[in-house]
Amino acid sequence: MNRHLLWVILAAGLVSTSLLAGSDPPPVSPDGMQLVEKDSRGEIYADPDVDWSVYTKIQLDKATVAFRKNWQRDQNRYPNMLKVRPSDMERIKTELSELFNEVFVKELTVNGDYEMASESADNVLRISPQIVDLDIYAPDIPQPGIQRNYTRRAGWMTLKLELYDSVTGDLLATASDRQEAPDRGYMQWTTSVSNRADAERMLERWAKDLRERLDEARKSTAP
Repeated sequence: MNRHLLWVILAAGLVSTSLLAGSDPPPVSPDGMQLVEKDSRGEIYADPDVDWSVYTKIQLDKATVAFRKNWQRDQNRYPNMLKVRPSDMERIKTELSELFNEVFVKELTVNGDYEMASESADNVLRISPQIVDLDIYAPDIPQPGIQRNYTRRAGWMTLKLELYDSVTGDLLATASDRQEAPDRGYMQWTTSVSNRADAERMLERWAKDLRERLDEARKSTAP
């Protein structure tokens, strides 16, 4: 399997943490993965000898969610704003994790021909997702009375994916991509409904991209 094909597998424009930090990525990752491709937007590390055609089922781990560093502090620094509590953060993380699962399962099974698996098997690809650096510009916090927040966009977040063989536990590929909600060009009342809609659209783009790249890789490596 050539390196160009590995780039096609996952997604054009994948952004690694080392690129975000502004440093050149090493040719081999600490876990032995090879640098497959990089451009101004990102890079992919992968095992160059993977036969992707064997994977017809997906074992999707629960997505973990982490806020941007100091997000709560920054949200709470203004005296007239409602304070974000730890319980609010936990609720947001749980809701986003559940939405991630809903969107990705739908894309992989309804729009793709993958089956979801709960146990390891030779034909099962395990995907471990992490959402990090979550930055919601105007979280909708339950409160008495009426308080409206207006923003031009909802915020941004980064998705990290690790793909494993479910039986051997071998790491096959890693990737990370940052998305920012589109700038509407005008101020809009931001609510939990609008934040969820923006998050869902971002997740749908990630899910579709992953599914299409896996489909292409399976066809390209099929015997």
